[in-house]
Amino acid sequence: MPLLIRILFVSLCCLCCVCGPALSEEIDRASFAQYLDRVQQQAISQGISERTVSTAFEGLLPDPRVITFDRRQPEFVQTFEQYLNARVSTARVAEAREQFVANRSMLRKIAADYGVDQEYLVAFWGLESSFGRYQGKYDIIRSLATLGHDPRRTTFFTRELLAALRILDEGHVPRAQFMGGWAGAMGQNQFLPSTFLNYAVDYDGDGRKNIFSDRQDVWASIANYLARHGWIQGAGWGTAVSVPGGLDLDALAPESIPTGCRALRGHTRKMVPSEWRERGIDVAAGILDEDAPWALIRPDENETKSYLVGGNFRAILSYNCANKYAVSVGLLADLIREGD
Repeated sequence: MPLLIRILFVSLCCLCCVCGPALSEEIDRASFAQYLDRVQQQAISQGISERTVSTAFEGLLPDPRVITFDRRQPEFVQTFEQYLNARVSTARVAEAREQFVANRSMLRKIAADYGVDQEYLVAFWGLESSFGRYQGKYDIIRSLATLGHDPRRTTFFTRELLAALRILDEGHVPRAQFMGGWAGAMGQNQFLPSTFLNYAVDYDGDGRKNIFSDRQDVWASIANYLARHGWIQGAGWGTAVSVPGGLDLDALAPESIPTGCRALRGHTRKMVPSEWRERGIDVAAGILDEDAPWALIRPDENETKSYLVGGNFRAILSYNCANKYAVSVGLLADLIREGD
């Protein structure tokens, strides 16, 4: 290759190496801007004001951090014991009991209005945001727009972005304060925007569904969510049990598994406590409703402790479809009630 051509070739390669990422970034940003334009048109067609959308999208750039978080899922697997020790800690139980006592009057009123058990309002609140202290520090609009633009789950996150724009348009939270988790969960009860629109409550009647700083709205929104997912007051959730080593769990598999929650794949078929006792699982009298059916969560490998679940367990799973999460809510609620 002649020297001049070789020099030009090397120079061109170097230029491509230097400019390549920047050019790629420009293309990504241009694509992101086109995505925002499409969402803006869709939002306006749904009755959201142009001013709200323009303000929300002004100067908006994608946030690469949320894509990184999204790609890292699922998180590493913890055993039940590890998970519960971290979330139903001695310190959290103590604070939950203090909050329950300090806010007893309002909690009792809200629970009665919605037909739920008041200790669960504190349990969800404590586990979701550590009693309101940790609500997330990510720009909700930026996160949802980034995830909506990404092709992996564009339909889901675009729908949540449109819901978030409606929340702003209705004036429930100022744009500058619209902060939450990296995937769009927000407030002291960590509702997604669509969940907010469907279940959040303006309990104090000030015209705003304020799940960010108004505890009455936070607890009432949790209560409303549970009530509308079939909560039965006093029905409980389940109890810890020891599982005998010889129990054939495969033989106890359900005939069919309901769709919509993957956690149910880890459940056996449901049986009344007397049937579980016949199979070697000791259920103390008075702990569970003897006439109600309960499923066993398949224990982790090499573990003999597990949980019989039923009652309101399915309603808890509707909030977060993970058995470990639902058990932690139930246990924390039990410990709050015992402390009372």
